[in-house]
Amino acid sequence: MPGELNISLSAATLDSGPPEEAATFGMFAIAANDRLLTAGEDAETGELRHGPHISGYPVAEWLTWNWWRLRWEGESPTARRAAHEWSFAHRMSTIGGGYAWPGVEIVSDGRQCFLRSEPTLDAGSVLFRYIGADRRLLVSAEAFEAAIDSFLSEVADRLEGRGLRNTNLHRLLSDLGTERADPALARFRRLEARLGLDPDEIDADEIHRRLADADPLGEEALGEVAADTASRGAAPERMMSAADFASVAARSGFDADWRDAAAPGVTEDVPLPGEAPAWRVGKGMARCIRDRAGLANGDPVSNARLAELAGTTEDAIARHRRCADGMAFALRGRGAGGRLALRSKWATGRRFELARLVGDRSFASSTGLSVENLFPATRAYSYRQKAQRAFAAELLSPFDAVDDMLRDDDYSEDSQRRAARRFDVSEMTIQTALVNHGRLARDEAPDVAVRGPAA
Repeated sequence: MPGELNISLSAATLDSGPPEEAATFGMFAIAANDRLLTAGEDAETGELRHGPHISGYPVAEWLTWNWWRLRWEGESPTARRAAHEWSFAHRMSTIGGGYAWPGVEIVSDGRQCFLRSEPTLDAGSVLFRYIGADRRLLVSAEAFEAAIDSFLSEVADRLEGRGLRNTNLHRLLSDLGTERADPALARFRRLEARLGLDPDEIDADEIHRRLADADPLGEEALGEVAADTASRGAAPERMMSAADFASVAARSGFDADWRDAAAPGVTEDVPLPGEAPAWRVGKGMARCIRDRAGLANGDPVSNARLAELAGTTEDAIARHRRCADGMAFALRGRGAGGRLALRSKWATGRRFELARLVGDRSFASSTGLSVENLFPATRAYSYRQKAQRAFAAELLSPFDAVDDMLRDDDYSEDSQRRAARRFDVSEMTIQTALVNHGRLARDEAPDVAVRGPAA
């Protein structure tokens, strides 16, 4: 299970500066899963400390203003300009104000939060040299919210203890409290954040137009589409609408019958989404599907069997009808009917996308999302999309079978290629599985290392 997060601020004296900063000055420390992300060395004394001496006031302002994006927005977009703007909402080093801020990055997949701390590289020009953490640390979304709330409350208490009750932070906290308490406002801010936007960055009517698609598509599905839009660095108006999905499904899709699709429902052997890392949920559900489908002993999944599990025909794999927007999805129609559309121009890619859609509809049956109409397989790294990828990899190429096949050949590239051919998946699928299971080092698979494991 994801661990705990603690953000602390001890008391210290600041002889000069604005009263808000003096009231909240102290040693600032962040610990996730009992590992410090702010530890470092005082450049003047050589003393090792849990964190720097800074003012908590600008940290609190930054956390409050960016709360929705920190809680709901995922990995940095692929577009350079969008990635630069993204960093101001997710990296503490951008806070400014003259302090030596930690290189801590905070990312959410919707259900979990990840924190990473980079060491100080230019050690000669700073007062505090951060050691950095050697890996990303995972905490639950609930733990993240609790830690932020506790820190913000402590900073507010210190301000009020000095008679400071009408600061900019107080106004930000009041607005955030109102938004979190009001379901309609929270829904608005959540979609805004998943689109990679600051509060009120664009006209409210644009967000409301997008929210209107929750009825025909589904609330959770809408959030996944928004996250995909942000991950590509695309403008909010480029987000696909319900009408867009219907048009693509009619033009480029294939018939799908929900009654024939795999939907195992809840099983004691598979943790519910959010109760375990996404990869574990996806892998467990795939094993359940394989057992129920009679795919024992790591047997490959034929195109015919995969299409049957998806409630469609082999044409979906054999025939290339690429979606103009580049997103694979299944869209429920009237009754048990529906359409699905795949984007990859490669048969192995279409097999993987189809397997992801099988997984997504299986997860939906376990979480109550089966009432939604859209099941998207996007390029974003939300919890749902990571679970899909883990499901597809395990369904099509069970890792135990891959590992047994490759172990004697020391996981060479030729062996990986042979395994990919046997299971009819891409070589990247095999390589990613080997990296995520510790059989290959990340520096041996640079393309896989771009986004890290499917946590």
